[in-house]
Amino acid sequence: GKDYVRDKVCQEYRTLGKEDFRALTIVMNSRKFSNASFEEISHLVREIVSLAETCCAESAEPSCYDDGSSALSAKSCEAGAPFPQHGGTGACCAHTGLERKLCLAALQHPPRELPRHAEPSGDELCARFAQDPKGFADRYLYEFASDYGQAPLPVLLGAARSFLSMVSTCCMSPAPTTCFLKEKLQRKTLSLLTLLSNRACSRFSAYGKDKMKFSYLTTLAQKTPSASFEEILPLAEDAAELLAQCCDSAAEDCMQKQLSEHATKVCGALAPKDERVAGCCKGQNVLQSYFCIAALRAPGAPQLPEPQPPASERLCGKDGALHALRYFFEVARRHPSVPDVFLGRLYDTCQEAREQCCAAKDAAACIDNKKQQVRGKLLAFVAQADELCSLYHKLDFLNFKQQVKEALAPGTAPERLAELAERRAELASHCCEANAPPRYCARQVSGGARPDARGSPAALS
Repeated sequence: GKDYVRDKVCQEYRTLGKEDFRALTIVMNSRKFSNASFEEISHLVREIVSLAETCCAESAEPSCYDDGSSALSAKSCEAGAPFPQHGGTGACCAHTGLERKLCLAALQHPPRELPRHAEPSGDELCARFAQDPKGFADRYLYEFASDYGQAPLPVLLGAARSFLSMVSTCCMSPAPTTCFLKEKLQRKTLSLLTLLSNRACSRFSAYGKDKMKFSYLTTLAQKTPSASFEEILPLAEDAAELLAQCCDSAAEDCMQKQLSEHATKVCGALAPKDERVAGCCKGQNVLQSYFCIAALRAPGAPQLPEPQPPASERLCGKDGALHALRYFFEVARRHPSVPDVFLGRLYDTCQEAREQCCAAKDAAACIDNKKQQVRGKLLAFVAQADELCSLYHKLDFLNFKQQVKEALAPGTAPERLAELAERRAELASHCCEANAPPRYCARQVSGGARPDARGSPAALS
């Protein structure tokens, strides 16, 4: 209830002090409202810090925090309120009292999957820092937290503190360029941890634990086609468990510790199977070994016969999910250019069929019927994605776009050709990578990707 919230806020305020509490509030709200403007976040932060400063004082009245938070929620409901905009605000404001506050507090924007902010050069950083050190830090915290808000909070805060410390140190150094090079080298593991955990936790948030296991399984199957299902499945289960434990954890070293342990397992299982993985695992820093493996491209497809889907009666048995995963593993090995954002359609369709059919009177017949309806279309869809993404990885971007345009030309109105080619090229540039943003790509794929009888890379939009 309200006392718990007040006590939590006041404990943080007293423990951190005003300035660190303010920095934390910027980070928390920039993560939460990732599409808000800097000005909207600044207005909200000022109100929250002022409330804590006034009502967490020893001399404050017992009702101070409750009255102040009620006034803040009333202000949020005013037309033209300067706070982050959200489509659900109106529905929250129809409530009153504690119910309204809880409703407003639960609002958040979907996480940002395509970062908007690029890090400027050292000279530009120092010019901005010299102009207004406090304003520079505030804007950096806002930009960094809104772009990488899915990383665990301790990782995000550690990386932000480290960056701001680097800027203040190097911008006052007699040799800033040398200082930045040295500091960035020292920060490399933390920077990579932030990037990787943001991507992984974003995926986990979009997929959930079971689909994350599928995602990791298929990605490793593509990178190391010589490894067996039995060797990769435990690694996928371990990764899904790690993310379930650490993505929302407040423990300072959860992600770094667990990821280091996981990296050791990956190296132990896959280095003997693949010389590129073995090369990555030679380094002393186990986290950097893992980042190296994550960056590996899938080799060419092995020459294997088309995999057969599991028998319908097996899909509803005790190990039904396992039989489905084995099939996805085999499909992924044969289509190494197709990321899980496309293969995920197979997973979703199979899950849907199992949910609908396994409770039916004749489960096997129900599954058989579903297979007849969708299997051909799904495999054609995967083949189309394979063609598009293989072409994307083979050519430079301009030549790729030109080939897509040529493939689209027959049967496309001339005035629409440039726009459609641009859409296909943008889809490939974001969604043909192994770390493709899952929500963005799901929207793009469901918005127009259909198997195309022409079999051209233009089939996906």
